[in-house]
Amino acid sequence: MHERTVPLPFPIDVRRTLYGVRRGRHDATCRFGADGLWRASRTPAGPVTLRLQPETDRVIATAWGDGAEAALDAVPSLVGCHDDDDGFDPDHPVIARLWRDFRQVRVPRSGSISETLINVVLEQRVTTFEARRSQSQLNAKWGEDAPGPIDLRLPPDPEVLAGVAYYDLHVLGVEKKRADTVRRVAANARRLDALALLPAPEAHQRLLAMPGVGAWSAAEVAMVALGDADAVPVGDANLPSTVTYALTGTAVDDDDAMLEALEPFAGQRGRVIRLIGAGGIQAPRKAPRYAPRDIRSQ
Repeated sequence: MHERTVPLPFPIDVRRTLYGVRRGRHDATCRFGADGLWRASRTPAGPVTLRLQPETDRVIATAWGDGAEAALDAVPSLVGCHDDDDGFDPDHPVIARLWRDFRQVRVPRSGSISETLINVVLEQRVTTFEARRSQSQLNAKWGEDAPGPIDLRLPPDPEVLAGVAYYDLHVLGVEKKRADTVRRVAANARRLDALALLPAPEAHQRLLAMPGVGAWSAAEVAMVALGDADAVPVGDANLPSTVTYALTGTAVDDDDAMLEALEPFAGQRGRVIRLIGAGGIQAPRKAPRYAPRDIRSQ
C-alpha cells in the first residue's frame, strides 16, 4: 500500500469531475462510496487499485498493486488539477450561472486511452442498457480481481482481449463491427496509450485515424482520458437537443445547430457541455434514449 497527499490548486468536486471515468453506476472497475472513490486500472507498471478521499483543499490518495506509484503520480491530472480554464469568462447568462455554481467540476485527464476507448466502442449504436451489460460481461469474463482491500475488477488485459474470438464477443451482444474495433483497440493499446504524452488536440486527431473510431468516440475519449476541454461528441442521440436548448432556449436535434450554438465558446466547448450536464439541464425527451452512432465509421 502506498499513500500520498495531493494538494488542490483550487476547489475541485472530485466526484463530479470523475463523471465519465466511471462508465455508469455499475461499472465493476469503479466504486464511488462514503469511504472514497475507488478505481481499478492498468498502468505500464502494472495493475492498480486507487482510492481517492477528497477533503476541502486536498485529496488523500491510496494505491495498491504494482502500478501504485504510477497511479499516484497521475492523481493531479486525473482529478483536474491541471485543467486550464484560462480565458473562460462566459457572458452567456445560462453558462455564466453554471460556471459560478459548478466551477468545481473540472475536466479530468485519466491517461487511460485504450481502456476508455474500449468502453466507448461498446456504447456505439446501442442503448445505454445494452452497452452497460456488454461492459459488465466483458469485465466479468476477461478481467481480473483488482489488488487491494475492495472487490473490484481490473479491465481485461489488452493482449488477452486482442486474441478473443469474434463469437465470444457476439454472445455478449457485440456485433462484428464493434467487436472488430474492440479487438483492434486492444491490439494497439500500447500505441494508443502513448498518445497521452501528446497535447490533447493532437492526440484527439490521431484517435480519429483508427478505423471504427469516429467523431463521437474520439471526443468521448478526449473528454475523459486527454483532458480536452474543447471536445464535442458529434453524433450523440440526445446531446444536440440538450445543448441547443440550454444555449438558445429551443431544442434542435441537429449537430450543425449544436456546433453553431457552441461556436462562441471555441476552445472550451467540452467544458460548456460538462457544465450543462452538471446543471442537470435536459431538453424535453421525445423518443427513447439510444446510445450514439459513430458517424465516421459508417
